[in-house]
Amino acid sequence: MSTPSTTPSTPSASVPAGPLRIGPHTVAPPVVLAPMAGITNAPFRTLCREFSGGKGLFVSEMITTRALVERNEKTMQLIHFDATEKPRSIQLYGVDPVTVGKAVRMIAEEDLADHIDLNFGCPVPKVTRKGGGSALPYKRNLLRAILREAVSGAGDLPVTMKMRKGIDDDHITYLDAGRIAVEEGVTAIALHGRTAAQHYGGTADWDAIARLKEHVPEIPVLGNGDIWSAGDALRMVRETGCDGVVVGRGCLGRPWLFSDLVAAFEGRPEDIARPSLREVADVMVRHATLLGEWIENGGAAQRAPVEGGGGRRAGESKGVVDFRKHVAWYLKGFAVGSEMRKRLAVTSSLAELRAGLDELDLDQAWPAGADGPRGRTSGNNRVVLPDGWLKDPYDCAGVGEDAELDTSGG
Repeated sequence: MSTPSTTPSTPSASVPAGPLRIGPHTVAPPVVLAPMAGITNAPFRTLCREFSGGKGLFVSEMITTRALVERNEKTMQLIHFDATEKPRSIQLYGVDPVTVGKAVRMIAEEDLADHIDLNFGCPVPKVTRKGGGSALPYKRNLLRAILREAVSGAGDLPVTMKMRKGIDDDHITYLDAGRIAVEEGVTAIALHGRTAAQHYGGTADWDAIARLKEHVPEIPVLGNGDIWSAGDALRMVRETGCDGVVVGRGCLGRPWLFSDLVAAFEGRPEDIARPSLREVADVMVRHATLLGEWIENGGAAQRAPVEGGGGRRAGESKGVVDFRKHVAWYLKGFAVGSEMRKRLAVTSSLAELRAGLDELDLDQAWPAGADGPRGRTSGNNRVVLPDGWLKDPYDCAGVGEDAELDTSGG
């Protein structure tokens, strides 16, 4: 895979942060790939790691503790790591302390990962209506019980957590949650500077990240929200004093952002990537190919049957179909007509994808304004919560194993 061409860019060569320590692991530069449902599977993590030269921390999709304990087939595929992934990082979701404890002990005892992150930031209704994700930190005692079970069950594995500011502007929880995390032995905290009600709309509150850093100076604090470029990452660290950054939607259709982040944090602003459309097209085909191979192998060693007729394996078609959601993100800003965008978004083979891309003006340079928001941008949503959830921030009655989701991946 070719490396995108580069031109000088704006990030200052003054590097504001040193290496990040996550238990025994040194993350340098202090850059983390945020878990994203249906996105941060093994193929996408591979692509991001290739661009970063293996530097940074790349977290799996959200894994449901109940599904892990029950060894759900899809979940066991999602926790498969490539041999080159070091450290192996799993994000867990759970609302029942007992189940979370079982899942963490399973990971530790069976050597399934090197680092465990706990999800207290997901705002989607199917999660919050169970009291999970960004709804859970409102219940302080429940949060404490989950963290205690996780840390005690993890043994030598570091446990971190990712959260939001709170449920909405009237129910802010991040400072209390941060203090509880420190008291229960959590290694680091990542804060998305939005409430659950904001979802992904509006502007992330970086001031909240700064306040959390001041509130819990004992452990590293990572900032998340509105990092669309390497320059944004450096600016967040300078303005908030956070110890590192977590990048989510900013790398959608931009896996080379991790190359940019490494260059920026290492003081090499001249190496910020500005790929041509030809280089972007090559990355798109590479991404779709990796997805097909991963699906074909079932995340491990089981191979899919060969399709009849053309000799194409089933994994290839499924991989290209899964890749469709990435097409618009990769092509953002380039001069590609609406009909061609639609055509590329319904391809079902690598040959079809490559042929469509080859019809484009591949000599197009990186377009001005191509950086910026991608993915979900909705905001000001009513947060779906269990009945009576907000009556008492300490009462955990009614929350138990039956509230656990039974599928992973978000």
